[in-house]
Amino acid sequence: RVTVTRQDGRVELEVAGASFSSWHPRLLMTGLAWDAITAASLLRPAGPPKTVLMLGLGGGTVARQLKVISPDTRITAVELDADVLAMARQHMELDGLGVETIVGDAYEFVLRERRRFDVLIDDLYVTGRDDVWRPKPPDRDLLEHYGRRLTCGGLVVINVVTGPGHRRVQSLIRRAMASTFPDVRSVRPSEGFNEVLVGGAAVRPSRALIDYGSRLRESEDRCQWQRMRVRRLGRSEANPEV
Repeated sequence: RVTVTRQDGRVELEVAGASFSSWHPRLLMTGLAWDAITAASLLRPAGPPKTVLMLGLGGGTVARQLKVISPDTRITAVELDADVLAMARQHMELDGLGVETIVGDAYEFVLRERRRFDVLIDDLYVTGRDDVWRPKPPDRDLLEHYGRRLTCGGLVVINVVTGPGHRRVQSLIRRAMASTFPDVRSVRPSEGFNEVLVGGAAVRPSRALIDYGSRLRESEDRCQWQRMRVRRLGRSEANPEV
């Protein structure tokens, strides 16, 4: 069930009670996982990505952030739920982002797709009765396939829910990322229960994000941007933090 809630000018797109996207007519940042996904996508050594493949679009929160911070980035997005896209077009101005949108199964799409992208984002969660869960936690085989869809120096970005009930999957994804990519970093938003893992041949450190903050017009957005934390994930860190 897809619903829309409004509070203090912000629109939340919810699926079975879980927030899949957030939109505000003035503010861009949310303090939550979407901010960290956007930040992680900008840690490519060669600079802002020219092309991004998003597996899981929702209402386009990350796409909107990327388009403001890096206007020339071309985004291709795969979303399984046509109802989510319809609601995002109606309530979140999705069509104004210029995103190439494919309705379908993201795993099937990435297996048949032959284009290469500077950044591949995996934000694939579905909702159960009481919580969200991953239909297919990225293992090394899947991550290696993701890597084949990257340009030279490209990055794979994985959103990971943390906390009770998610630690085993978090550990599996951390271990798979550390065994697949030479450099892996963890990006944490200022709020929420997520970490975003970004891996590649090389990933830039947190200081690479500083200049991007000046591209945000609102002081509230710049404050949220400055509060994000980036650190290198050691190969021994297979288990989530308590």
